[in-house]
Amino acid sequence: MNQYKQNALQTASPGELTMLLYNACLTFIKKGRLAIEEGDAEARNKFVSRAQDIIRELMVTLKTDSEVGQSMLQMYDFIHHRLVEANINNDAKALDEAEQFVADFRDTWKEVIKLDRQQRHNEGGQI
Repeated sequence: MNQYKQNALQTASPGELTMLLYNACLTFIKKGRLAIEEGDAEARNKFVSRAQDIIRELMVTLKTDSEVGQSMLQMYDFIHHRLVEANINNDAKALDEAEQFVADFRDTWKEVIKLDRQQRHNEGGQI
């Protein structure tokens, strides 16, 4: 299984890697929420910190030379801030808010990948 995952990561497009990051972030947020519900501060910190790391990675790799990129950076910064608040204050509401934004980004990104594939497929079939 690890070999399969490693191969999938090595052959993934940048768009697919971004999708994997969004999905991993959502997984860590869900695990963080469960840790909050169970009163497990160590697990909460572990999982919410991992979600924070993913958002920071998305921020660092984001192209900010356009208005859209600048807006996304501001949204990532907001998500990161809510994750920090959730972790420090054991705040499930802040975690839920961050999760909703990440899910929205993921769903939008999924559509972008789908449209890109359709466009490339259609262009490839033309002579």
